[in-house]
Amino acid sequence: MPAIENPRTFLETLFHAAVAAADPAKVVAANLPERPKGRTVVIGAGKGAAQMAQAFERLWDGPLSGAVVTRYGYAAPCERIDVLEASHPLPDENGLRASRRLLQEVGALGEDDLVVALICGGGSALLPMPADGLTLEDEIAVNRALLASGAPISAMNAVRKYVSGIKGGRLAAAAYPARVVSLVVSDIPGDDPALVASGPTIADTSTREDALKYIERYRLDLPQRIMDVIRGGGSAAPRPSDMRFARNTVRLVASAAVSLEAAAAAARAAGVATVILSDAMEGEASEVGRVHAAIAREIAVRNRPFRKPVVILSGGETTVTMKDKDMRAGKGGRNSEFLLSLALGVDGLHGVSALAADTDGIDGSEDNAGAFANGASIARLAALDIDAAALLDGHDSWSAFAAIGDLFTPGPTGTNVNDFRAILVQ
Repeated sequence: MPAIENPRTFLETLFHAAVAAADPAKVVAANLPERPKGRTVVIGAGKGAAQMAQAFERLWDGPLSGAVVTRYGYAAPCERIDVLEASHPLPDENGLRASRRLLQEVGALGEDDLVVALICGGGSALLPMPADGLTLEDEIAVNRALLASGAPISAMNAVRKYVSGIKGGRLAAAAYPARVVSLVVSDIPGDDPALVASGPTIADTSTREDALKYIERYRLDLPQRIMDVIRGGGSAAPRPSDMRFARNTVRLVASAAVSLEAAAAAARAAGVATVILSDAMEGEASEVGRVHAAIAREIAVRNRPFRKPVVILSGGETTVTMKDKDMRAGKGGRNSEFLLSLALGVDGLHGVSALAADTDGIDGSEDNAGAFANGASIARLAALDIDAAALLDGHDSWSAFAAIGDLFTPGPTGTNVNDFRAILVQ
């Protein structure tokens, strides 16, 4: 086949194919519930919740009302559903007000009423509701400690559930006796819907003992009052066997697996063989970057384990363990950190190009989804007297890619199926 003349454009096309597979209008249309005898109330939380709400109210042919909460800047216009905005990744007062609003929306319903819960990644931070005995500041402290710990998202959400009055199925329990249908866009490796946004409408099987195990494993230093609540001072989360969940339904409407298959199909349509390594990769971003670099190098140099030309795809959610637990390191996110590590591993290799980005459009604290890299990235940084290894050590990958103009900034996408990584080896 002819060479891909513009690898950056090609990789960006694959990203957009992955995002399109999780488009709210498409996935909501395929999963509309039956109309109830009574009222229809829509609630939701996450970085794609407003777009899901917009799609739902356009498709629904009956009366409805409700409210959803999304990250600042991620709102979409709705006519019958109120769209609230709050802070992410650390909660704020607007998030607390949003949590109270959602509980109010479902608090006086009957058994003939329907609650449609639109749940996607980011909802954990957007729905703060401190457990009895705790404050919003305590919940912020827990989130800050988790974000700096390097814990995988499954462990983070298991801990969050035990400091919350709305997560872990509590929001659905508040809606009883109404029936709850949860439409879930998964950003969780393994696609357990009970872990997405810490499962506000879905009871899961994790326990206090699990939360304490994760706190010990990832060395979380939490104040005694928070530990007392986690150990048993607060109310227990409902279990899946709770009769209040008997009529409820959970539908996984989009996931990384489906999005990676869509990207693979787009690559094959362009004549490039494609391999999906996994849709559920976890671990330190820099270490995962080194492993991907080793695979790319093996292909480029020895034409194994896959023959050139080939695109390597992977998804999931890596982590970044901060040396400074107060998160005062440089700018960047897990995708750009992965990519800077990969760039160091493929330094000098011709024909290797990569894109790593978060499918929600934001990677870390800045406005980029991720970045591009190739075998010349490190040399271009060196020409500017920039030490790439030092920036990686300081978790300042954003500054590296900003310096050479290789940030990827598509803006908010309206969905979130976690990380997207694509490496082209020609």
